Amino acid sequence: MSKKEKPKGINFPHVYIMFLLVMLLVVALSWIVPSGQYERVVDPETGITKLNTEVFNYVDTEKPIGFMDFFAALHKGVVQSADIIVMLLFASGALYILEKSGAIAAGIHKLLRIAGGKEKLIIFALLTLFTIMGTIGFGEGGIPFIPLAMAVVMGMGYDRITAFATSTIGLAIGFTAGVVNFYTTGVSQSIVGLPIYSGLGFRIISLIVFLAISVIYILRYANKTKADPTKSIVFEEYKAQLENTKTAEYEEEEFTWSRKLALLGLVAVLVGSAFGAIKLGWGMPELSAVYAIYAVFLVIILRLNPSEAAETFGTGAARLLPTGLAIGFARSVMILMDQARIIDTAVHSLSGLLSNTGSIITLLVLFIVVIFFNFFVVSGSGKAMILMPIMGPLGKILGINQQVMVVVYQFGDGFTNYLWPTSGGLMAALGMSNVNYADWVKFSLKLFLLLHFAAFILIIIANYIGLGPA
Repeated sequence: MSKKEKPKGINFPHVYIMFLLVMLLVVALSWIVPSGQYERVVDPETGITKLNTEVFNYVDTEKPIGFMDFFAALHKGVVQSADIIVMLLFASGALYILEKSGAIAAGIHKLLRIAGGKEKLIIFALLTLFTIMGTIGFGEGGIPFIPLAMAVVMGMGYDRITAFATSTIGLAIGFTAGVVNFYTTGVSQSIVGLPIYSGLGFRIISLIVFLAISVIYILRYANKTKADPTKSIVFEEYKAQLENTKTAEYEEEEFTWSRKLALLGLVAVLVGSAFGAIKLGWGMPELSAVYAIYAVFLVIILRLNPSEAAETFGTGAARLLPTGLAIGFARSVMILMDQARIIDTAVHSLSGLLSNTGSIITLLVLFIVVIFFNFFVVSGSGKAMILMPIMGPLGKILGINQQVMVVVYQFGDGFTNYLWPTSGGLMAALGMSNVNYADWVKFSLKLFLLLHFAAFILIIIANYIGLGPA
């Protein structure tokens, strides 16, 4: 085998097939794991449904998941994920108008001229930007911006994996640190009665640690592959990319004032979405509205034909439909687990096993459990509703304060959102970016192991210092 030839990696089945296989696993577990459920009580002040950990009952169910139930879950998953899917369709449609107008190409050409000799600084800046997005709770909301960042990184001569990692790892570490992430930190703290976003300083320090590890890891790979393209995970594509760059002859797009305003509008969309989500309580409908407004703004500022722009919007939205379905199919796994009533049984068994163990062992086991549980229940807020009502009381029994339990939850939840194949958001990002899942795992697995190790060390430190308020 020549040096330039590389063996083919594992051929993973299509993402839809992977979700069907996981759903079949849930069906098998439904026949093995006894059904059970905790009593649920609605807090009249917050409206949040909490588990009454004192009342658990096993429930008799016969054949909990039928043949039609299995396939109907696919429809229900898409319907229940409609808010996220629609937001992504609106975002993809609006950004495709921007792309077709030439504004993105013009902006990238301008940035690449500025970046001459500063490529590493640009990678760091983009990674930091996506980290900030993740920190304020952008999960699926950050996906539409990934191809834009990738175009910049690949334009500087790096491979597709480097480009994808620059944005995606930023979202991962930002979301995991959860400095002001309502979906994990906020919901978890509200469930156990802590002030929202308390313990801010510790989370900022954690974020810096995660960012430092990620920057070193990504730049090391980027430098290695740029110096020797044969070391690229996607060598064949990278080789073609470099050859096309050498022979490409293109007319540089003019960076007009209207195009500058269009890109400034994109910045306004990003900042406005973050402000609205944090300060105004915006959800997916409002974020969809922002992209719809932006699409109208582009038509006006770029003087586009409205009918042609509308057709372009539809084409852009259609590009994301396959990945939108992947998000819905991921939700189907949770629907089947709910139907089989095996989630509460698993949590009840866990609380019984850990009731007599030491704090460090308990923290490690809980950390691993959250990581594993995230394979089935990707939703950060949804998983918090299931696990925190158990982890909170368990912490009180074992003398572990509530803030530490929240940190265990958010650190166990975040990273694998960008690793597990059941993550609809990850599959959407991979689909939009034309990155193979097996290639992504090959690149990111070692990094995620390092990040998880660092996260657990930080958890131990938080427990040692009695991170408060309790």
